[in-house]
Amino acid sequence: MKSVIIIRHAKSSWDHIGVDDFDRPLNERGKEDAPRMAKRLLERNVTIDAFISSSAKRARKTAAIFIKEFGGGKDDVLLLPELYLAGPDAFYNAIAQAPSSANTIALFAHNPGITDFANELTDVRIDDMPTCAIFAVKADIQNWSQFRDAEKQYWFFDYPKAKLG
Repeated sequence: MKSVIIIRHAKSSWDHIGVDDFDRPLNERGKEDAPRMAKRLLERNVTIDAFISSSAKRARKTAAIFIKEFGGGKDDVLLLPELYLAGPDAFYNAIAQAPSSANTIALFAHNPGITDFANELTDVRIDDMPTCAIFAVKADIQNWSQFRDAEKQYWFFDYPKAKLG
């Protein structure tokens, strides 16, 4: 069994006029939400073996915060430019690149593609992946290259403003 944790980047800043969309940083709420959401994964006893992220600044920074919470180093992420404004094929291709030794991977990217991808995986539908939302699925596969065609099982959905309890 392998698991994919899909994470939309944390809230980004629009304060800097003229900054290219690709280079927008996280705002203060994003810097607070990312470690909180990583801690929620840890509270669920989720172990992440590999981190894959869009190379856009806000996704990279979100991934870096999660990696820090999980005890990793700043180089423990595979950055893929194709995950910026990605469609489903880019997500499947990114997953296929995950190390075969990894049982759970975290994938950091952007809307609208990340919501579309999450909705393609199982019968569970979400209207929108809010910033720093997490959508998780499991698949009974041996290799990541099998993920695209495998039956996926919904695991959970969480986001910063969700009421837990």
